[in-house]
Amino acid sequence: QVVLVESGGGLVQAGGSLRLSCAASGNIFSVNLMGWYRQAPGKQRELVGAITSGGSTKYADSVKGRFTISRDNAKNTLYLQMNSLKPEDTAVYYCKANRGVYNYWGQGTQVTVSS
Repeated sequence: QVVLVESGGGLVQAGGSLRLSCAASGNIFSVNLMGWYRQAPGKQRELVGAITSGGSTKYADSVKGRFTISRDNAKNTLYLQMNSLKPEDTAVYYCKANRGVYNYWGQGTQVTVSS
């Protein structure tokens, strides 16, 4: 079992920045891929960005150049630095961890960007 707890969401004006954190605990050995997803009202959950244990990253086209995903393996924490936020970034953001055939999700944190 892997437990994920997100934090750092909130209300920000367009053009502003937020940093989300996802603290992992439990059986985190062999967690290889971690990522951030988001779900806006009435829409499907979508990938924002992901990072491997080796540090390779990928991003959704909509956030490239604005968001940066990183992980601190010593602290078992995943981060998402979000800059130049837009109203369309408003969503609940979820952290996900992959360990073998198992996927674990956090409870989500709300990000609201006002225009």
